[in-house]
Amino acid sequence: MTVGAGIAVQEDGSLAALGATVLTEVRDNVLVTPAAGGGMLDGAFLGVRSAPAGSRSVFPVGKLRDLRFMCTFRFKMWWMTQRMGSSGRDIPVETQFFIVEAADGAREEQSAVYTVFLPILEGSFRAVLQGNEDDELEICLESGDPAVESFEGTHLVYVGAGSDPFEVITNAVKAVERHLQTFSHREKKKMPDMLNWFGWCTWDAFYTDVTAQGVKEGLQSLEKGGAAPKFVIIDDGWQSVSMDPAGTACISDNAANFANRLYNIKENYKFQKNGRKGHREDDPANGLAHIVSEIKGKHELKYVYVWHAITGYWGGVRPGSDGMEHYQSKIQYPVSSPGVHKNEPCAAFDSIAANGLGLVNPDKVFSFYNELHSYLASAGIDGVKVDVQNILESLGAGHGGRVLLTRKYQQALEASIARNFRNNDIISCMSHNTDNLYSSKRTVVVRASDDFWPRDPASHTIHIASVAYNTVFLGEFMQPDWDMFHSVHPMAEYHAAARAVGGCAIYVSDKPGNHDFDLLRKLVLPDGSILRAKLPGRPTRDCLFSDPARDGKSILKIWNLNTHSGVIGAFNCQGAGWCRAGKKNLIHDVQPGTITGAVRGRDVSRLPEVAGDGWNGDVIVYSHVAGEVTVLPKDAALPVTLKPREYEVFTVVPLKRLANGASFAPIGLIRMFNSGGAVTEVSYYDEAGLEVKVRGAGTVGAYSSARPKSVAVDSEVVDFSYDDGTGLVTLEVGVPERELYSWTVSIEY
Repeated sequence: MTVGAGIAVQEDGSLAALGATVLTEVRDNVLVTPAAGGGMLDGAFLGVRSAPAGSRSVFPVGKLRDLRFMCTFRFKMWWMTQRMGSSGRDIPVETQFFIVEAADGAREEQSAVYTVFLPILEGSFRAVLQGNEDDELEICLESGDPAVESFEGTHLVYVGAGSDPFEVITNAVKAVERHLQTFSHREKKKMPDMLNWFGWCTWDAFYTDVTAQGVKEGLQSLEKGGAAPKFVIIDDGWQSVSMDPAGTACISDNAANFANRLYNIKENYKFQKNGRKGHREDDPANGLAHIVSEIKGKHELKYVYVWHAITGYWGGVRPGSDGMEHYQSKIQYPVSSPGVHKNEPCAAFDSIAANGLGLVNPDKVFSFYNELHSYLASAGIDGVKVDVQNILESLGAGHGGRVLLTRKYQQALEASIARNFRNNDIISCMSHNTDNLYSSKRTVVVRASDDFWPRDPASHTIHIASVAYNTVFLGEFMQPDWDMFHSVHPMAEYHAAARAVGGCAIYVSDKPGNHDFDLLRKLVLPDGSILRAKLPGRPTRDCLFSDPARDGKSILKIWNLNTHSGVIGAFNCQGAGWCRAGKKNLIHDVQPGTITGAVRGRDVSRLPEVAGDGWNGDVIVYSHVAGEVTVLPKDAALPVTLKPREYEVFTVVPLKRLANGASFAPIGLIRMFNSGGAVTEVSYYDEAGLEVKVRGAGTVGAYSSARPKSVAVDSEVVDFSYDDGTGLVTLEVGVPERELYSWTVSIEY
């Protein structure tokens, strides 16, 4: 028997986790090494003995049959999505996260053993998982450099197991953190404050045609309607770029020309004061600084971010450009890994591969980032969205491989961010490979799925499901960014509700004059702040292994936590998904049916953390769309029925038994999607009453089994309504004079 502290290869050749069989017919050359330190009793590393050298190798491990799994894999070079299955042949290439439920359908949920497999980095090599036609789980190991062939092979995949899937995943990532010491868990990282405010991004409003004037018009338009952004992202279109004379243009619909290269770190003429095409303004005061100063002063913006690619631009930095010679950029031709090549084709990558990329010398890349970022900071820019990050994996030849090149760039990038921006102000984008994730010590915000595609009807339900399931893995490293959306769109409410439960920044990309302010008021408070939930939003435990995009029956439920409540978003995502045959997003059911599920208090996995001592498991549930309050005893279920592309948001609040015999639960601002996010403090006194602090303005709601005697706001008695049938107490609070102010609502019986 080969034992790995709860992970063991048995005498019959099966891999068992806490006594539950996960894999059978495990290969003889598979090595199991117990994880050391940190109190990890239920984890081990998988590797291989006596592996031949090679820059790319595939090792079968063992057979997976008749066990439900969920994995996240890269369907594009840049992005992951989810897949569910029950056998080894269902595991796609480029699988970076894999969790198995080691129990059959007849067993109780609580008795299941959840086993997570994390393919990791070893030296210059990166491991991923895949399946074969014999139902074997395989490890694919590659360096990305034909000259890098030697590896140890003993610590390729971390395996952890336990009874709570979310705890198993967190503990597994923390065990890998201790082992590699090259990245940090999300809980150790500093969150940028921009996450807590409403924002606007220029991309879907203007694409690369963005101008300084367009930025001003967009901000003015939103402010005029009462939803003034507090941060703005000036996306692709501000930089000084052009094609090589012999380059081949690649301009997709509403996209950049991927053949362009950066030839100056400063802005182009569109962002210079009185700028003219073909003329460069050398005075920094007439560059980005003039527009940043104006929009911050006029619109009370807190943060201005700009976009750039990790290599400067899509085509990199032009070698020999005036003033940029010291970066020692050289043209390299990227080569995608075979796994990526088998999945969805990409016009951006094909263009870069054909035209080559001007790669800054890795030894000079800190200088490049530092000079770029120090210029931006001097102009008043507060942070950056760094895109196209996974391109580095295809450029490892001659640099010691993909892992070492990526790590060198990431270390330089994070050092420059720390030096030049005050609040860890970086959004990581197009970065869903483990080379990046296991090399990021500071970066804490990551775009969590492929883009919001406003004109692709197949993409919207897919977007919500992909972010949710990707976050099961990504959320251990960073806070998910759900991307921008349009407030005027057939799926606008659907997208808005998802972001309200995602724990993410909330920002739109509306064209000036094209806004739904009624919708935005469900997300944004009058001071521009948002009611952001505390955690990365993830599927509920009972949704982890169902397929809410394809199975025709499952609702997707996403849970999160507020300071004093939980929140659940329920979505009918059926009808569209990424097609493994067509290699693209497709609508596979033009008329998906109405589906029914249920919401329970225990769906919010960490609700006991905010419930307080003595909680018996009872909750109240407030349904945002229906406007209904329901008391749910412990383990009771509230049925949910959703038509295609419908949603509902539920605020789930632990029920408190008061000394006078009444029951009470503060709901929050009931017109907001995440009502409970407004409740900042709850204090219970003697049997005469309690206090609830509520941030924002609008209708405050609470459940009370008995009619209160009186209600006061900041010590002034106010009118309130009480529904004897439902127990709903409501009152109004005005717009505070101070930013982030919490009203004190006093209730007496």
